[in-house]
Amino acid sequence: MQSAPHPLRFRQIHLDFHTSPHIPGIGAKFDKKHWQETLQEAAVDSITLFSKCHHGWSYHPTTVGKMHPHLSFDLLRKQYDATKEAGINAPVYLSAGVDNLASYDHPEWREVNKDGTYTGWAQRSLQAGFHMMDFHSPYLDYLCEQIREAVRLFPDCDGIFLDIISQSESCGRWSLDFMKANGLDPLKEEDRKESSRLALEKYYRMTTEAAKSLDSNMPVFHNAGHIPRGRRDILPYFSHMELESLPTGGWGYDHFPMSAKYACNLPYDFLGMTGKFHTTWGEFGGYKHPNALRYECAAMLAFGAKCSVGDQLHPNGTLDESTYHIIGEAYRDVRDKESWCLGSTQVFDLAVLSSEAESGTHRDAPSDEGACRVLLESHFLFGLIDRTMDFAAYKALVLPDDIRIDAELKTKLDAYVAQGGKLILTGESGLWKDRGEFAVDLGAEYEGLSPYFPPNDEPNRGHDYVLPAKELRAGFVNVPQVMYERSHRIRATKGQSLGQIFDPYFNRTWEHFCSHQHTPNHEQPSGFDCGVRHGNILYFAHPVFRHYRAYGAVAYREFIVNAIRAFLGDAPRVSTNLPSTARLSLTHQAAEKRHILHLLYAPTVSRGGVMQLSGGNTSGGRSVEVIEDLPSLHDVEVTLQLPVKSAKLVPQGGEVAIEKSGDRVTLRLPKFSCHQMIELSL
Repeated sequence: MQSAPHPLRFRQIHLDFHTSPHIPGIGAKFDKKHWQETLQEAAVDSITLFSKCHHGWSYHPTTVGKMHPHLSFDLLRKQYDATKEAGINAPVYLSAGVDNLASYDHPEWREVNKDGTYTGWAQRSLQAGFHMMDFHSPYLDYLCEQIREAVRLFPDCDGIFLDIISQSESCGRWSLDFMKANGLDPLKEEDRKESSRLALEKYYRMTTEAAKSLDSNMPVFHNAGHIPRGRRDILPYFSHMELESLPTGGWGYDHFPMSAKYACNLPYDFLGMTGKFHTTWGEFGGYKHPNALRYECAAMLAFGAKCSVGDQLHPNGTLDESTYHIIGEAYRDVRDKESWCLGSTQVFDLAVLSSEAESGTHRDAPSDEGACRVLLESHFLFGLIDRTMDFAAYKALVLPDDIRIDAELKTKLDAYVAQGGKLILTGESGLWKDRGEFAVDLGAEYEGLSPYFPPNDEPNRGHDYVLPAKELRAGFVNVPQVMYERSHRIRATKGQSLGQIFDPYFNRTWEHFCSHQHTPNHEQPSGFDCGVRHGNILYFAHPVFRHYRAYGAVAYREFIVNAIRAFLGDAPRVSTNLPSTARLSLTHQAAEKRHILHLLYAPTVSRGGVMQLSGGNTSGGRSVEVIEDLPSLHDVEVTLQLPVKSAKLVPQGGEVAIEKSGDRVTLRLPKFSCHQMIELSL
């Protein structure tokens, strides 16, 4: 991890303070003693404080912007001094990508879509919400002056947090002028995207320079709601990572582990960031159950992160009693555990080469999510990487569903396989980027995509049926099972077939269809294979990870996992009888010469209907995923391929009996709840 003069602390608060100019008495009830006692009782050791909010108002006297019209004193200074006096870190926040005050004074600084509407929360003049700003406009200079002012006023702050870092394909005045001056055509999508990329590049350079204008070691973080996988070009502008991931706010409980499994492979310290809210940011009076926050913070520790919890301060400046009671329950637990997490690194056997990093998409990569779910639920030790990272550290590399091969990647994969590495390919992964041939030897003939798909449906939709080889099947399915996406047609030659494909009688069309969804399968196999194993390559003919992400059928997962385990051969470093809803990680503390095994369990429940949040950032029309109860798991077994001499429960103490068999040891726990760490001495 990258060292920094301001090391991240474990128990942080991100204190939102986006406050309307129409609310009176801003900060009127701020009380230094109450502020300090509340934070200390909740075991908080860092809190991010506001210089400027999304509305555009400053919370201190300013010669650049405008102080909130109903603030009569320097609120940030009062908060900052009280925080520092209590021994608590205080990074400073400025809204960067949105600023309603600046957009009111300078409407020409707003981002405008190619169709003439605005971008962001408020796309029409009479719609409530925040206004996205164009970084090609003079707004960027204005923002940088605000940042420089903040570091002059608070030179010993513990970092600058800049928020909402994005840029759409803006066609506002300043972006149009930029494109014209630089030979870009605003009528072309690729040119608009290039203009946006250059605007962001200019943003990162100028704002980082402003934040470091007095101190070259000033920590800086640019928040875009997601750490984009594969964007190595922007990393020099970051001092650390903060992984925004509010499970109840639309991210879900699988997003954070996936994000952390990529971030831990970067040379940066990082935080997980959840919220105290029942839903997402901007919620007053919403409270997550204490058990949910306790689990979320435990998951951050287990997957290598320090902790940050989002809160929103009431305009009167008083910290909410219920909020900090809930946070305190989680953070006192974190405080007890952090010495077993400090300086730890994750231990991995496999790596997933990120589909998001390869395609350049942002945030939503179903193949990544499906692969991570399969591996999380099956308790593999795995990381998420991009092509610039070292492949040699992993026993096997998973290329999920849609990763086509170019010459550069081919060279790196060949070297990896030559050194004994194994490749797991699915769907179109492994095909050349520019032609319909495989770049690796599958030990099979390739005949293109299956012809079975509804002709007027989505291009990847289709259906056929698979019957895996007997030893690879799910334990409860012995007949062909339907697959909902098109397969690639292969016939095993030198390779070992994973099983057979059965075709439907016909495509489903208006003139011939059967029943509600699927045409049933022919009784005889098609002659094509559902996958093949050849040497150091395992291939599945369907995009099985995207498929599992979309449909979640357990029979698919069992087939995938059985095939992977048989392919890997040697027993995995860790195996367990934990249910699929539990989570497991293994970390290493080199300085202490020990490993820490993390066991996590909390059942999630989908409650409520589709959320309609005015101004919120919940996307995808999802219901709320809730954790309320923390039942115990009983009779848990974990077998490890490690030379373990002794094991004990931490932080509570107590030896764990171990049974040795060759180079493997088995641990047995009568029960645990939520999060249990086990210290393994080697």
